[in-house]
Order: sequence, then C-alpha cells, then structure tokens
Amino acid sequence: MAVPLLLGSGLSACSGAEAASDDTEVAGAQRATEPFAEFVRTAPGLDAPTADELGPKKDAATGLTIAGGVETLTVTGADKSEELVLENEEGDVLLTLLADGEGQAHFAYIPDKPLTQQTGGDGELPTVDGATLAPGTYRLRARGVTSDEVRVLGVDDVAGDAFYNSQEIDDGFGYVTMRDGVKLSIDVTLPGPVEDGPYPTLVEYSGYSPSKPDDPQPGSMIAGFLGFATVGVNMRGTGCSGGVFDVFNPAQHADGYDAIEAIAAQPWVKDNKVGMVGLSYAGIAQLYVASTQPPSLSAIAPLSVIDDPWREQWPGGLYNDGFTRQWLEERTNQAEAGGQSWDGELIAEGDQVCEANQSIRSQNLDFGKFGRALENFSDSAAARFLQLLVPRIEVPTYLTGAYQDEQTGGRFPYLFNKFDDDVFTRFKIFNGHHPDGYSPMVVTDWYEFLSFYVAGEIPDIPDGLRQASAAVFEENFGIDQGFGENRFAEYLPDDFDGAKAAYDDEAAVQVLVESGADTDPAGAAGERVRWDFDQFPPAEATKTEWFFDAEGTLADEAPADEAADSFAFEPKAGEIVTTDANSTDFQYSQKDLEIDYQQPDEGNLVAYATPELTEDVIIAGPGYLDLWVKPGSDNGAVQVDLTEVRPDGSETYVQSGWHELQHAEEYQQLSDEYQVEYTFTEEGREVLEPAEWVHRRVPMQAATHIFRKGSQLRVSVQSPGRSRPLWSFESPDVPAGTDVVIGRGGKHATGLVMPTIDGVEIPDGLPACNTLRGQPCRDFVEVTNTPAGDD
Repeated sequence: MAVPLLLGSGLSACSGAEAASDDTEVAGAQRATEPFAEFVRTAPGLDAPTADELGPKKDAATGLTIAGGVETLTVTGADKSEELVLENEEGDVLLTLLADGEGQAHFAYIPDKPLTQQTGGDGELPTVDGATLAPGTYRLRARGVTSDEVRVLGVDDVAGDAFYNSQEIDDGFGYVTMRDGVKLSIDVTLPGPVEDGPYPTLVEYSGYSPSKPDDPQPGSMIAGFLGFATVGVNMRGTGCSGGVFDVFNPAQHADGYDAIEAIAAQPWVKDNKVGMVGLSYAGIAQLYVASTQPPSLSAIAPLSVIDDPWREQWPGGLYNDGFTRQWLEERTNQAEAGGQSWDGELIAEGDQVCEANQSIRSQNLDFGKFGRALENFSDSAAARFLQLLVPRIEVPTYLTGAYQDEQTGGRFPYLFNKFDDDVFTRFKIFNGHHPDGYSPMVVTDWYEFLSFYVAGEIPDIPDGLRQASAAVFEENFGIDQGFGENRFAEYLPDDFDGAKAAYDDEAAVQVLVESGADTDPAGAAGERVRWDFDQFPPAEATKTEWFFDAEGTLADEAPADEAADSFAFEPKAGEIVTTDANSTDFQYSQKDLEIDYQQPDEGNLVAYATPELTEDVIIAGPGYLDLWVKPGSDNGAVQVDLTEVRPDGSETYVQSGWHELQHAEEYQQLSDEYQVEYTFTEEGREVLEPAEWVHRRVPMQAATHIFRKGSQLRVSVQSPGRSRPLWSFESPDVPAGTDVVIGRGGKHATGLVMPTIDGVEIPDGLPACNTLRGQPCRDFVEVTNTPAGDD
C-alpha cells in the first residue's frame, strides 16, 4: 500500500533525468543550482565486482565476517557490544557501531559527524543528518586491528552471468541468492509439470507475503489462472528472506535485478525472459527494479503506485499522520523476527535458512519514527524519487491508477511524461479506489499486455475461465462481471504480429470516465466511456484559469481591484476522521462506504464557484492554485479542494492539493505547464512574515472530471484535513485563532489553473450522487466568505 521514504542513495539524483544545473532559475527561495547531485550507482574508479568481492567473507585480520552489500555493510561474528569502527579509504572515521547481542552490526546510514551507536535496541537513529553509505572501498577497525579493504557496491555493480546462471530454482518454496550473499525466500507456481514448459513467467516482488507457500498475492493468483508461471519474492528482511529491511532502498532495487536474472535463467522460463506484476507495494517495486535495467526483464505492469515515497509521507510538505504512518508501523512490525506468522510456521517445520535469516532483524530501524523525523527532502532521498528513476526504464510498461486513491494518492500521473519516448507505455487512469487496478474494467487489458509483451502470444481467455471469473470479481469488487471478450480472436491462431500491431496502435493514455455511475450495483468499478489520448495532460488541452472574485465567485478574468478574504486556521482539522472504513473496505461499491465528507464551518474556509455553467467544462490533468496569501504566522499550510456543485443541490468531490507554505523553492526541471514540483529541501524553506504576502503555486493532483452544463466549478481553501478518507495530517505549528488571508484581484489575484479539453464523448445524464468511485457526494452548503479589509 502507501509507502513513505527514509533516506536514499549517497550523493543521489539521476542519470536518466539530469538533475544538476548551474543556471536554473527557481521560484521562491533562489539557489544557484538544482538541489540534487547525480546518482552514484557504481563504486567510483572500480571495475565490475569479481566473484571474490561478492558475498560475506571472513576477514583474516579481525576474524569478523564482513559482507559488502549495495550501499550497506554487514558485520557478524563480533562480541556483544564490541566496537566496530567504519573508516573510508583515507582512514577517516565515519561511524562506530556497537554489536548487538548476536554480535551483528549493519552500516547503512552515515551521520554528517562521527558518532557511536548501540545497535539492536529500539531501532532509532540518533540523527537523520547525513547520507547513506556510498559505493566504494572501506575498512573496519576492531579488536585493535584494521580489516582488509571491503567493497560496498552500487546498484549497477552487478554480478556476472555465471552467478545467476548457476542458481537452481525449483517449483515450490525455496530461496534465491543476492550478490551480497543474502538469500530471499521465493515461491514458484508452475501452471503444469516442468516437462511441459517452458512457461511465460511473472514475478511479484514486495515486503508483504508473496513467497508464502500456497497463498499467492492477487496479481500472481490471477496470472496463474491465465496460464502464467508465477514467482513470489519477499524483499530482504521480510518473511523468510535474509538481510536487513528498509523501505525501497537501493539494496532492494538491486535485489530485484538479481532475482529477475536468476529466475529468468531457469529452464522452465519461456525465452529466459520474465515480466513483473503487482499492485501498490508490488507495483511500486516494479518501477524501482526496472530502473536497474535487468537484461532478462521483458515488461512490467505496475498498478496503484506513487511517484516518491517522501512526498507520499509528506504530501505538500505536510506529515500524513493517517494511512502512511500506519503503513510504516506495519512494515516495522512485520519486519521483526517472526513478524509474519507464516515464517514462524516454516521454522517450526524445520526451515533452517528461514530461522537463520531472522537473527539480523535486530538491526532494523523503526521506520515510523525515522520517517517522521525527515521533515525535509534530502539529497540522499533522490535515489528513491521515481520521477528521477523512470527515465532509466527500458521495458514496455502498463500502468494504472485512480486519481482519488485513498492510500497512495494521485501523484502517479507525474510519472507519465518522464518515461523515455522510445519505451512502449500504456496508461489507464480513472476515478476510483486503490484496488481498482484488478477490477473487471481493467484486468482484461492487463492480461492482453502481459500476453503480448511477456508470453509473446495472442490473448485468448478460454470461455470456461471467463465465466468462472465473474464469481471471483463479485467477491472482491461487488460486481457480477468477469473477464471481457477476446478482442483479438480474429487474429487467432497464429497472426501474432497482426494482433500485436493492432494492440500497439491503440492510444497510449486511456481515460476511463465516471467509473461507478452505470454499474450494477451502482458505485462498483466500471467506466461509462473511454477517452483516448497520446499523452496526459492531452496535447490538445487548453490552459484555463478561474480567478477568485467578490461574493464567492470564480471569474474568467482577474478582478482589477485589490481585495482579500480570510479564514481561521484550524490546527486540529487534520485529525478529523472521515470514515470508519479500513483500507480493504474500499474495494467494494461506493454506496457501501460510509464517508463523512465534511465542509468546515463558515469562517474556517473560503470558497469560490463559477456561475452555473452554460456549457460543459472538462478538466484533464494536474494543475495548481496560483495563490497569494498572508499566512498570519511564521508557518502555515493550506488545502485546496476542487468540487462540482450540481443542479440537484449536492456537491461532488473531485480532487485536492496541499502545501506547507514555508516550502518556497520550486524544482524547475520537474515542473512544466501544469505540474508544479517543489524541492522540499531545508535550503528551499523560508520563514514567513505573518502579515506579508506570500506567493505559492499549490499543486493540484491530477483528475479528469466533467462539469456539466448547469453545474458550478467550486474551489475552496481551508486548513488541511477532512477531504481524503484514511489520510490525516499533523498541522504545522500555527497558533489557534490565526487568520489566513487569501488575495483576490489586483497584484494579488489568486486563480485556479487546470487543463481543459473538448471534443470528447460525454455520457448522457448526471451521475447519481455517491456513485462515482472515489468521489464522495454531500449536500451543498453555501458559505459567505469573510472579507479581510483593504490591502
């Protein structure tokens, strides 16, 4: 599910999307260069690692066993609380760790100043200032002597083909070995006997339980029904896998590479190429793995993903105290020794590898506490920023997501234009909920993509399987509908090239419109029509702006006269719970969800709406609120909600944006006409003057929505909270009673900027209230804005 970030690769940024520039002009706080240096993906000045440099080695000088991993170094065989001093090539002390009760220590995060830390305790770092352990050569000082050189690897320091080809992986539960010697638990499920292979093969990789025997994750389960061999791989430090767990760190990226190459080398894998599948955790992981460019990876199909773990935990720079915090706490708990019950069961049955892999779990961090401490985005964090990584992806990619995703949010469309133009991409986007990537409206297309780009076959779902699938989808999505028809039946049995050409000729971006409105039951996943575009936002979109005006109106032109309205900041607004549902409830019909979509009391927000529309208005993409604000304190934050006020007296939620106002520096190289990206660095902050105007562009996450003739487009600005189920916010330090002043007109005209389109099919009839998935509907309550006086 949603995934917040810790620190990333030392000296990070990206080779695919150059992030360094000496002459970039940035908004807000000015800096001479872009904030992030280039990624260090290989050990500087060193050739590819040899077999002798891979895996744990017993050091002759110290007698300790030392394993140099990808941006990590692990020591075993020490005495309890023994001092282990890490030095760089110049002999400078970087960090001293005291071994845990098992004589282990794990170097991954290096503070900006040397310190000594006891490992194996509460899992907290004494400081978050510093970086990850950069690739290169190091020495370990212990027992009065210094070790031989130890090589710490980078993501691109891969093992040779012989390493991967030598591993034998059989049907059922087992292990695959990583370049640093860590063994990951895997579970292989073949659709038939080995001798009947080879089979098209898919890998599902996450920190949940993909390798749990006889209990495949949803992507693997569906793919298995459709004739694929599937391999569930548990990330290091989870399930029965060895190693120390972290949240999407470079070691996990590299593990994905190693797993792909070792699995693809097996004789039961068709063409010795594999694809990847998975939603949420397992979807996000695919993007990281594909960015390492495994030669044997054929395609990926990530569903319901994020664009950056830090921005997921800190949307707009605000701490998400709801789902993301809970998700991190779950990761911490499940990564403890025996944290997933099934691994304990295997240990009880005599799995000695699984048992041995548990001891290093004492080195895990408390990710909830660590993540909460990272209030600013660091250079190191860029190694996990997917907008900087997806330009490296070279394989066909099928990606879906819901704009109103209650878990991972709606930032994923920012990835679309970051892919290389030469890479085949298919994006399917819709209003809805987190699990909808496996809903009937999408899953047949998912299978078609995997058939063409992994199996190398014309998609052909047997009639019996199609009929049986309806019961599965009804159980999981509340709708009696199974796989769709075989769209390429005319090309059967052997015109693969013709079928694939027809598939490839379809639109790169497919927008599924008003999911839930016409389904039976209403509110279940299913679009009314589909819009096809070559890109998103569409190239034919018009940049449209509506300006805040007097008496709560949105005008087509900025008012000439200076004026302002104000609202009282609510420090506790982010704590308001809008639903008693949990994350699994959101796979069902919209009507079955109790979401108390609330509007603040009058005086605690400002709101502006267009007159009743005389023609349909359609937004398609992300945008921003071009905001002028007097914050009323030296800090502050806003939430911007976009809604539709309907002729029937109700109001439908469309999308939100958030921003902590101290964050002033825009990240120009990731921003464009509609996307506004901030650096969120400490250097990019500025302390606010309470009574002075501040100009910020508040990013609005992407959406598509039809504002029909007779409706009104409405924008409200308020304290963060209330609009997104499962999300809650920790307010910045703003005194109660603080008035926030919003400019309208003159030099301080505030306006909403969004891409709008026309010329597309618009379904007949306004969707019934509370049928659009992910878009709760409430009775419309008009508010009167509070004028702020002359400025």
